[in-house]
Amino acid sequence: MNDDLDLIVTAAQEAGALILRAREAGLKVEYKENNSPVTDADLAADALLTDRLRSARPDYGWLSEETADNPDRLQRRRIFLVDPIDGTRAYVRGRPWFAVSIAVVEDGTPVAGVVLAPELNETYTAVAGGGAFLNGSPIAHSGRDDLTDAAMVGDKALFAHPAWHTPWPPMRVESRNSLAYRVCLVASGAFDAAVAPGDKSEWDLGAADLIAREAGAVICDRNGQPYVYNRPDPSHAGLVACAPGLATLILNRLRPIEGDR
Repeated sequence: MNDDLDLIVTAAQEAGALILRAREAGLKVEYKENNSPVTDADLAADALLTDRLRSARPDYGWLSEETADNPDRLQRRRIFLVDPIDGTRAYVRGRPWFAVSIAVVEDGTPVAGVVLAPELNETYTAVAGGGAFLNGSPIAHSGRDDLTDAAMVGDKALFAHPAWHTPWPPMRVESRNSLAYRVCLVASGAFDAAVAPGDKSEWDLGAADLIAREAGAVICDRNGQPYVYNRPDPSHAGLVACAPGLATLILNRLRPIEGDR
């Protein structure tokens, strides 16, 4: 899988350079039906990645946030899973918390992944069984096993909401727009956990999932289930990424909420 990793890292670097240039030149911003923004840079980066990756691996399927889904991917053993700009709101607002996310998925499991945050000059990479890296240096989760005063990536209002059956202890909560980047911050030990209970898309998860697991972190949906990719419906039941010692503490809080749905 190292050849695939080299391919997707090079493509991500090209896309990262493109989206930085595009923002400097001025963006055209439109809004999708769900009110999420999409820019001309999202589409240009998607076109670049389509060209680079699909021409290099024509037998791989394709699933990208900015490309109309083709069910042909379901017949392919390997697919590219792509988000050309994860965190478009941050990108549009001039904040650095956006990323290019690319994974190679084989038989439903990511086997090579890159999450590149171009404005921060951070490139997270992994191949299955090979460990996880930030800018070429090995990374690992924080090892934390207590939620009190833990560094959490998420929405402060979410954790303060009165609907929780078991309240959350005091934590240091910070927000980051890109979901893939949030997971990588947990993988590197910069944060102890990331929680996002709402449904998430495969292209936000695939590369970061592999990076987190290779860093020894736990990553799963809000029910504690691992992700399986390249499904007909490419959405999943939320996100938990954390140091292993925090997994039960977090999931025990999330499961009653799921039961109320």
